[in-house]
Amino acid sequence: MEQQLKVFKIIHLGLISGLILAYYFLGDLGNLKELAFPTINSENYIYLFIPIAAFIISNLLFKHFVSKIDDNLSVQQKLVSYQSASIIRWAILEGAAFMILLIYPEFILFGLLLIVYLALLIPTETRIKRDLNLFD
Repeated sequence: MEQQLKVFKIIHLGLISGLILAYYFLGDLGNLKELAFPTINSENYIYLFIPIAAFIISNLLFKHFVSKIDDNLSVQQKLVSYQSASIIRWAILEGAAFMILLIYPEFILFGLLLIVYLALLIPTETRIKRDLNLFD
């Protein structure tokens, strides 16, 4: 499991570092005005649904795919399915963060919140065992 956990962490770190670099170079984070809470009006409220939908959809799909993992499989086979479910979850969050940055950069604060949430989803052995119901 240790080797597979390293692969999980490398993939996770790659996704987060790519997002951080994109936000650093494209998001003009040096300007503190960009980090202020944006005014939400009837013209831009639809863009608020991007991070909310990404959060909900990513968690629902992750739970769905993890629940479909057969208990009779070996731990290695379960980890492969778990890795696929995790990558789908992370990709949805990453895609939403990129959409915010590229489509409506005034909501960059919400993109940063998605990045923080994605960073908090760092794969750990405890989290994997809990999600897969693997208890020693």
